[in-house]
Parts: sequence; structure tokens; C-alpha cells
Amino acid sequence: MTALSRVLLIGYGNPGRRDDGLGPALANRLKQLELPSVVIDEDYQLNVEHAWDIANYDVAIFADAAIDSEQPFYFRQLSPSTPTHFSTHSVPPQAVLHLGQELFQASCDAYLLGIRGYEFEQIAEGLTTEAAANLESAFAFIALRLQERNFCLL
Repeated sequence: MTALSRVLLIGYGNPGRRDDGLGPALANRLKQLELPSVVIDEDYQLNVEHAWDIANYDVAIFADAAIDSEQPFYFRQLSPSTPTHFSTHSVPPQAVLHLGQELFQASCDAYLLGIRGYEFEQIAEGLTTEAAANLESAFAFIALRLQERNFCLL
């Protein structure tokens, strides 16, 4: 990656479902850094329109709450893949990449930053104490990588 790489980070999830709001919470924290050539977006979920968005960037990072990790967070490289099911309202990041490639010739490097959450069923705003701590760890990790444009995997 060169210092001029344009990066899009999309933090997605529902802040009204406790820890499901980890992606948008990360996005809000990162916006405060005002990093050059880094665009921070947030949404409730990924949708087909994000395929157009990624076509304009060298790197796309998808940040979401995760339940599939014992660690506070993980950072994984993604590859485009054809979805096994399709909905215009909720699209997995690999399908966004596939659509971006097929429809808009997107060729960005892509990563998933999964932040461990614990409470998703309760309809309430605010992260659990444990998820807030995981957010801090993920923020420190990704903020440094965005500043350095170094996207080494964990």
C-alpha cells in the first residue's frame, strides 16, 4: 500500500440492539481522527449500494459486531464470493465485493474487522462494558493501521 491509498471503512450494525452497534461506534470514533484519504461511513447494514461505494477505493474495511471469536476482535482479509442467498436489504461483505467487481470493476483490497459483542437481543442503546472494552482494543489497532496504511493481518 502506498501512502496515497484511498481507504473506505464502513462500520455497520444497529445501535438500538446493544452490542450490535459496535461497527457504527467504531466509525464514529474514527471520524474524529480526520485521517487524510480515509473515508468513514456507517450504516445499519450492508446493502447493494455499497458495491458502488467500494469501486472508488484501494482498500475497503468492513467493521461489524462479532460473536464468532473469543478474542476482543479479529482482522481478516476478504475475497469476493457469490452469495448463497440474496436480499437487497442485507448483503454480506463478500457479496458486496463480488457485486462491486462484477458491476463496477472494483478491485480493492478488503478486510473484515469483527469486534466481539455479547448482548444483541435487548432493544436498548449503549454497549455492554465488555463490548466497550473490545471496541477500545479494536480502535487502537485499526487507527494505527489507518495512519500507517499498514493492513497486516492478526
